Amino acid sequence: MLTFVSAIRYCGEKPRPIGRTRKFFDAGPSPPYKRGMDHYLERVVDLTATDANFIYNMSVEEARARLLNGSPEAVREIDGSFALVARAGKRVRMVRSLDRPMRYFLAKREEGPALVVADRIDAIHRWLTTEGFQDQFHPSYTRMVPAHYLVELQLIGCPDPDPTYTRFFAPQRNALPTNLDDIGRVYISALADEIAKWLRQVPEREPIGVCFSGGIDSGAVLLTTYHVMKKLGLNLGRLKAFTLTFGDGPDLEQARRFLDSLGLGFFLEPIEANPASLDVGETIRVIEDYKALDVECAAMGLALCRGIRARYTDWRYLIDGDGGDENLKDYPIEENPELTIRSVINNRMLYQEGWGVGTIKHSLTYSGGLSRSYTRTYAPGRHCGFEGLSPFTRPNVIEIAEGIPFLELTDYQVDRLYPLKGEIVSRGIKAVTGFEMPAFEKRRFQHGAIRAETLRHRVPSREADLRKKFLAMYC
Repeated sequence: MLTFVSAIRYCGEKPRPIGRTRKFFDAGPSPPYKRGMDHYLERVVDLTATDANFIYNMSVEEARARLLNGSPEAVREIDGSFALVARAGKRVRMVRSLDRPMRYFLAKREEGPALVVADRIDAIHRWLTTEGFQDQFHPSYTRMVPAHYLVELQLIGCPDPDPTYTRFFAPQRNALPTNLDDIGRVYISALADEIAKWLRQVPEREPIGVCFSGGIDSGAVLLTTYHVMKKLGLNLGRLKAFTLTFGDGPDLEQARRFLDSLGLGFFLEPIEANPASLDVGETIRVIEDYKALDVECAAMGLALCRGIRARYTDWRYLIDGDGGDENLKDYPIEENPELTIRSVINNRMLYQEGWGVGTIKHSLTYSGGLSRSYTRTYAPGRHCGFEGLSPFTRPNVIEIAEGIPFLELTDYQVDRLYPLKGEIVSRGIKAVTGFEMPAFEKRRFQHGAIRAETLRHRVPSREADLRKKFLAMYC
């Protein structure tokens, strides 16, 4: 008989909630417990944010059933945002979408192992402390479930076996023709499909906020959202474009130029913030990471979300362009000494997944690529009470991006790679929405909202300093 983690069942023990907003689940034991070398009372505790599952095409229960019994192809068919755990006996499987952080920790007990699964490190730490296992904890002992993989554990005691990984999303590479008009059309069409699915699930009176800088990705998301809302007959008065400004960054002027050129300036709503409000320690606590660029980006995300929340106490839904750079390989290769254009083009989903499972550079603690760093977007929004969508992170959109024949289009020339994103997206926006979208030069979120010099006074750039702040929370 299958026992899912969602079944609340203890062995003679009353479940206790952990935190105010987090539901507590325990799958309990499958076999009867007997003291002895070969019998264990294994325990699985699910602390994931179950209310954040946003699955379009099936119930959470059906998705868990596919997770346990289905093929990778069946898991791939789960459509939406999810972080799921399922159990049958001593076998536990975990899976997540790219936009949902998911961690686990295996605690040692005399009766048998306890697997604790959560979206946050601090949630795992609180549970271990409550249960008296805090001495076993170190943040580096937590494990991140890599996106696009089915992770299986066997709860058979000490020593614990390694997890097994089965890829469920493997897009075909180089599947598209070299015609940029065709590539742009199918890419933005996939983006529009994902936005439409999400909008149909949002209550019809709820406003929609776009995190907007006037850059290519947020611009494409805003124009496509506008187009889809109009096509679905939704009230366009629900839509706003929120632009963060600390008073000295270039994004606000860029956002105005973008919208005014299309006659859409009335959607713009600046969110002003004070540089003195930037708190690097708090940002690290929220995202539970210490990579400098991600800390900087998350600091901006917190400022934006807090500004929106202060102005609109009931606002819930935000949409953003995160993942667009990763899809179209639009990062400055020269800034990372580990990368070459050959490694970027020849490694599948390098920016989404890092070097990948089964490689020397794969970190069990943090996974890689956007699979790791999406907390910069997820955690600030969640912390401030928002539900979000990053449509560029959806597999159906990534699949189109991976099908782009980058080698044929660039011949390994960096100066031919960087312009591709603007060409593809602007042509796609024209084909799908009719808008002649401006395509400004790439700029990171944190470098558009605030001047680099001002940011540097508030957020140190040395990863070692940020790592110390992170470890100081627990050590």
